[in-house]
Formats: sequence, structure tokens, C-alpha cells
Amino acid sequence: MVRERLARYRDRARRKLLAAFREEHTPHQVAASFAIGVFVTALPTGGLGVGLFFVLISLQAWISKPAIFASVAVLNPVVKPAVYLSSFQVGALLLGSDSVGSRDALSGESARIAIRQLVLGNVVIAVGLAVAGYALVKYLTRLHRRRSDRFDMASGSGIFSNLRR
Repeated sequence: MVRERLARYRDRARRKLLAAFREEHTPHQVAASFAIGVFVTALPTGGLGVGLFFVLISLQAWISKPAIFASVAVLNPVVKPAVYLSSFQVGALLLGSDSVGSRDALSGESARIAIRQLVLGNVVIAVGLAVAGYALVKYLTRLHRRRSDRFDMASGSGIFSNLRR
């Protein structure tokens, strides 16, 4: 069941990224759109991130819609718990002795520390995932376009290849 869900998410992300690769946006714009999407999706927005995508798309014409929405498929509900668990651990590492695990505090104080730990770790992980996503998607966009150009050149120029049957 989990394997099927992951396959569906993978296929959806692949379709959206291929659509982004084929757009008129530059590789930088496609990669930046994906990175913004990954950053927002990785944060604990409670689903408000998708609404933010629509606002960003309406305000900035350079944003690639398929690329920004591909990030939702990549950081899907199956992957999100691992992101939050990692965020909590990274936050604990960064806060050191001020982390929840190192205190016997009242429940209100523990909750505040846990939230701080989660948010700090989540921002660090979101930045890391966004940077890695940017680099990967920029590389994949260039690779896809190079291969597509090579295929187009092998089959003839765009105008003349349409006249062949």
C-alpha cells in the first residue's frame, strides 16, 4: 500500500517536472520555482503552503507552475513525517542543552522548547532541501533540454520535420 502511494507520488512529480522542463522558462527559473516550492512545503504550514503558491504565481510571472507544484508531490504525506522527525533532531542538536530531551521542565515550558526545536530544525532542513532541489532540478532541466535538442536535430529541423510523413 505504501509502495503504491509512493509510486503514484513519484509518477505525479515526474509528470510535473517534465512539463516544467518543456516550458519556456529558463533552467534557473524552473529550478528556483522548485526550490521555493520545496522550502514552503517542508515548513509546517498546515496546508497553507499551496495557497501561498497561488499567490506567488499570480504575483511573479517567472515562476514555473509545474515546477512549484512538483515539490508538493516530492515532499508528500509519506515523506513529511521523516522531515518533521529530522527537523526535531536537528533542532535539538542546534539548541544543545536547551532541547526538550535535556530538561525536566513543566509541560508548558517543554512545549515551547519543543516548538522552538521543531521550527529551528525545520527551517534548516527546508533551506538544505531547497538548495539541493535547486541544484538537482537545474541540472535535470539542462540535461533534458540538451537531450531534446539532440533528438530534434537528429530528426531534422523543427519546420522541416513537420513536413515529413
